[in-house]
Amino acid sequence: MEFHILDTLPVLREIIVEGHFETGAIVISLVSLGILILWQNTRLKECNCLPGALVVVIMGVLLNDLFSYWHPDWVLSGGENGHLVHLPESIVAGGFQGFLGELRLPDWPAFLDPEIYIIALTIGLVASVETLLSVEVVDKLDPHKRSTPLNLELLAQGAANVLAGLLGALPITAVIVRSSANVNAGGQTRMSAFIHGVLLFLAVAFMAGILNLIPLASLAAILLMVGYKLARPALFRLMYAGGWNPFVPFVVTILAVLITDLLTGIAIGTAVGIFYTIRANFRRSIQVEREGEAYLVRLNKDVSFLNKAILSEALNQIPQGSRVIIYGSRADFIDLDIQEIIREFQVRAYKNDMELEVRGVQPADARG
Repeated sequence: MEFHILDTLPVLREIIVEGHFETGAIVISLVSLGILILWQNTRLKECNCLPGALVVVIMGVLLNDLFSYWHPDWVLSGGENGHLVHLPESIVAGGFQGFLGELRLPDWPAFLDPEIYIIALTIGLVASVETLLSVEVVDKLDPHKRSTPLNLELLAQGAANVLAGLLGALPITAVIVRSSANVNAGGQTRMSAFIHGVLLFLAVAFMAGILNLIPLASLAAILLMVGYKLARPALFRLMYAGGWNPFVPFVVTILAVLITDLLTGIAIGTAVGIFYTIRANFRRSIQVEREGEAYLVRLNKDVSFLNKAILSEALNQIPQGSRVIIYGSRADFIDLDIQEIIREFQVRAYKNDMELEVRGVQPADARG
């Protein structure tokens, strides 16, 4: 299910205009945030045996139970559209047998439906992008600063998704919430991820009734804290300090993901990033340095016809009577249009009493 920030507008209207909100959910979310902040900023965070997120979940269940004695109107209800975790009733009532009953064999005739392949390609792209983003963040969180083999990660995810599809399960992907929880709990090897999966399996298969008591408000508070850690204000200040080239694609990507979806947002952000990268390379291809009445015009990397306007503007701003050096030894390629501009500038320099020296450009091209 994709999340769009526009989808929240009807909910916000209900809360603000109609005054429709769940007091119990607000209380639980505020208490949960308070516990997480306390856990993060005190010595409690050193207690790896009892993660703050687990304390939040337990506290949320206890608070919702206490509401039935203190404020019955605050009690959060379950069900498909309720405010608690909702696992199918067949698993809750039937236990492990009910869990096995939820498994479905593939619908083999569906392989002849072309729409299936479009959906599969979309899911594959979205899952791969989400996994790669999560891997990049987890590598930064890793205290040993190891690098995850991306090809192996995607290969393992693809194999797991094939197996999940054969069992009628949802596609899987790396998720930063569980991954960061694994790192914060002291996980060091791949075995921690395997044990994590086994615990999830056992919890759903044998503890579905207990899981259905967990308030979504507690889980939302955990997500808020994880999101804040990954996008602190200091990160925005750091990106802004780096200039417009990294900052604009960064902000555009965030807004595009929130307004559209993950895949579209990443595509828009990538396109904007490519534009600013090309723009920066154009500007770096030609540099002008001034010392008194002397000007040094450097031609760096490949100088193509796309840099023609930048070079013309730079040369036109040099006043009469100046000493100018055009240095092209660092350039691997100088387009004919650029050479033509240099030849034209040579003529203009002679008429304007400029002292011009051209280095690193072939004499025949530079002097005509």
